Parts: sequence; structure tokens; C-alpha cells
Amino acid sequence: MKINGVEYKTIWFNEEKQVVKIIDQIKLPHKFIIKELSSVKDAVNAIKTMEVRGAPLIGGTAAYGIALAIKENKDPEFIKKSAEELIQSRPTAINLKWAVDRMIKKLSVINSDQILDVALKEAKEICDEDEKFCENIGLNGLKIIEEIYDKKKSTVNILTHCNAGWLATINWGTATSPIYHAHKKGIPVHVWVDETRPRNQGANLTSYELNEEEIPNTIIADNTGGILMQRGEVDMCIVGTDRTLSNGDVCNKIGTYLKALAAHDNNIPFYVALPSSTIDWDIKDAKDIPIEERNSEELSHIEGIDENNQIKKVLIYPNKSKAMNLAFDVTPAKYVTGLITERGVTEASFDGLKKLFK
Repeated sequence: MKINGVEYKTIWFNEEKQVVKIIDQIKLPHKFIIKELSSVKDAVNAIKTMEVRGAPLIGGTAAYGIALAIKENKDPEFIKKSAEELIQSRPTAINLKWAVDRMIKKLSVINSDQILDVALKEAKEICDEDEKFCENIGLNGLKIIEEIYDKKKSTVNILTHCNAGWLATINWGTATSPIYHAHKKGIPVHVWVDETRPRNQGANLTSYELNEEEIPNTIIADNTGGILMQRGEVDMCIVGTDRTLSNGDVCNKIGTYLKALAAHDNNIPFYVALPSSTIDWDIKDAKDIPIEERNSEELSHIEGIDENNQIKKVLIYPNKSKAMNLAFDVTPAKYVTGLITERGVTEASFDGLKKLFK
């Protein structure tokens, strides 16, 4: 996908400098900065501070983090400790643990002379695989948008939440991939972009990348979606997910559940787009999903750019007020119209997922 007309991916390895390069997403949309990760600590910090974010991209970063750990020290205990630190850096997104476990399993039978080369190759394969998955998610989701357009014969209005765009993956995105494919095919689409407090990832990232691809979009406050649905101004909802259970329950950015309830009340299809690496086949009860509670400053403070083109953080709450910052919620499967995966679209259920992923 493009920024300033130039094609980028969100993460890549620079052979010449032997570093991992990322787009620093906490500076977007005001500044576009490429950052270098040269150690596993850099990778952990990038995930923790959300310089990289989005379940698939977190997984890709963790995979490269293992490679960076090996570059520093090939001692098995150091690699094991590094793997644990990566997994704990953001616990809700299942892709992170999935990627680390896959790397460790692959490297467990490799001798020390080859281990770095194999690690770098495997990390790249994880990223390349995710990119292909997201492209296929888009092609499968495109069919849904086409069906709506064939009936409507006018602009398809799509509501999304948070950022499940290409900036959250390696390329294409999950929830945005069907939108990008529809746009490339000439189908008129317009996206309602939830601002997505507390970090404004919809406003700062989703709208930013849609603008770069010249896709019409409008930022709305998180609570506006309901009235737009009541007015008939939303044709469908597509969101991403950080962890989807095998029964179809979806854990995603806080506020997703409320959007699903509004969509259900107004008979609007509510789809969740995800690669298979985001499916948790082990946890059976949504109550067992680790829900990340982040620093309350993400709520009490807000960032913006001042008249001197400097990014500033300001307090917007009373000094004595307390804040609770839960980062995710769970949408029960019964409110999900369908899951859009790289292998096709299925109902949000164990039987549906098992048919696609035997």
C-alpha cells in the first residue's frame, strides 16, 4: 500500500545494516518516520509502546524479535527469556504467541551455525504469509461488497472500528482489504471511520491510510455509529480482531461489542475479518481471554500537533479524576454475521471454522 505515492510494507529486514525497519505508528498521521530495531529489547519496546500495533503486525515483529535475539546471543537460555518477554509485551493478541511459538519450534532442530539465517528466513515467511492471507481476505470480502452494490447500485457505506488496515498487518489489512479490493475494482465505497478512543487509531491511522489510497471516508465519534445505522446510512460493518475463539466469539478493540449490538438491532450485517493465525483453538470460554488494561494516561491525555508542527500531549481530565483503560472487549458469536478469512467466509461457529480449517 502507499504513503505519499510510494509503496511500503509495515516491517522489513535491511540486509545491509542487519536491522529490522518499521513505520513508527505513534508518530502518525503527523510525521512519517522509519525506525530501526537492532535488538530484541527494541522489538519488545516497539510492541509495548505501540510503535507497531495490530495483531498480525505484532506477530511479525515478534518473529523478527526472535531473530534479533539470536543475532545478539545464541545461548538457548537467552533466546528462551527473549521469547517470554516478547509474549508478555502485549498479551491479548494471539498472533504474538503464535509467531513466537512457531519460531521456537522451527529453530529447535537447527544447529547454531545456521540458526540466524533460518530465523530470518522464517520471520520473513511469517510476514509474507500474512500478506497473502490478507490479500485473500480482501478477495473473499469483496464478494460481499459486490452483492450489496449489485442490489443498491450506489455507494456502499461501510463502518469500521479502530485500525484493521494495512498498518495493522504487513500489507492490505484485514477489515480494509475488502474495501481496497472494491475500490481497485471501481466499486464506489465510503467508509465511516470510528475515531476510536482512547488512542484514536481510527482517526490517526485508518483515515490516514484511506486518504493515501484516495478512498472517501468520514471520521465519526465512536458513539455516532448507532444513529447512522438507524438512519440507514450504514450498509455493513467490517472490523478486525485480536483473538477469535473457535466458537466464533471475537475479542477486538474496546467498543466493538457496542457496534455489533447496534448493527444487530438495525439488521445490518456485521463481519469480522481475520487471518487463521488470529484463531485461538485452545481457549473455550471468552472469560479466559487475557484482556489488556493499559496506562490510564491514554485516556486522560491526548496528543496533537501544535502551531510549531510539534507533537504535544495535553491533559483533558480533572487532575483528581481516575480513569480505567481496558483495551479490548468480546463480541459474542451470535452478533457476528460472518468471519472473513483467507480460506473463505464462514459463520461464526466451531462447525463453520472447522470446515475451513480442518
